[in-house]
Amino acid sequence: MKSLIFILSILLLISSCSNEDFGNEMEIRVPVSVEIIKPGSIEEFITTTATVTAMKTVLLKSGIEGQYRLAVNPASGRKFAPADRVRKGEVIVYLESPEYENGVAIESKKLNLDISKREFEKQQSLYKKGGVTLRELKDSERNFIDARYAYKNAQLQLKKMKIIAPFNGVIADLPYYTKGTTVAAGSDIVQIMNYDKLYADVYYPANEIKRIKVGQKLRAMHYTSVKDTLSGVVSQVSPTLNPETRTFKAAVTIDNSLHILRPGMFVKIETVIAHKDSVIVIPKNIILSKRRGKTVYVVEKGAANSHTIKTGLENNENVEVVDGLKFDENLVIKGFETLGRRTKVKIMQ
Repeated sequence: MKSLIFILSILLLISSCSNEDFGNEMEIRVPVSVEIIKPGSIEEFITTTATVTAMKTVLLKSGIEGQYRLAVNPASGRKFAPADRVRKGEVIVYLESPEYENGVAIESKKLNLDISKREFEKQQSLYKKGGVTLRELKDSERNFIDARYAYKNAQLQLKKMKIIAPFNGVIADLPYYTKGTTVAAGSDIVQIMNYDKLYADVYYPANEIKRIKVGQKLRAMHYTSVKDTLSGVVSQVSPTLNPETRTFKAAVTIDNSLHILRPGMFVKIETVIAHKDSVIVIPKNIILSKRRGKTVYVVEKGAANSHTIKTGLENNENVEVVDGLKFDENLVIKGFETLGRRTKVKIMQ
């Protein structure tokens, strides 16, 4: 009987020790990921949308009736085509018309200019010697001026036989005409755009009218290629509101030298209204709303401790913390959803 009691006592002791060890092993530690708080920067911006247009665009029409001939692009060695780059002064299309050219009679006007110029110079020399009157001198000067205007006008008339690029740009539209086809005066010949810089009308909500100013920086991106972010500025701001939409209009210009955006594209625009450096910036999605205010968790001595914070600037992803956190603290960025006060945690990589 004594032996049975001894054995039972030993078993109870072993069982008690095992339960204590099991309890220690079962202490719950919630896995979390942390980030050491370091100085950062943040921008607050207003997001809007707009359709961009080229800063320069022109539709060139035929000034005369003539036979159509497409010029050769000196850069490619082939005839011009849509999407080709053109330089200011390059001839894109010729309109040939012997009858029109004869009517201009530029050679005759050039000869008359040379004769009248020599006659005027002769009269000047004679006037100094008293050989002609002042009236005769003025008559020769008038003839020279008339001849010069006639020659310049003839040159302008002949320019109508050439469709010339007025600025550097890209051929946006080039209606097709068969070589030798007679094209009527006033016909569309070529549309040229320069979209190294783009323009857009942007409409901001009324409550932002005091925060949008000329010269403010902005970013523009197309929804299908958000990685290609272009820079720009606000160039004009309307001082009045639209009473129906409760918005105000501003004009923006966007640098587009690589032609990432094209005229007519619908883009997202982020207008920067505030910027700060060397401040505490945390992800917006880790902030919990509790009765005492905005709350985040910091790991201290193996346990999570809640901090109530006050915030400053913010954008879609991040927020500035102006009170409640310090640099070099271990901020919980993953696993914070189930934490409570002094919850034991295990830091994961």
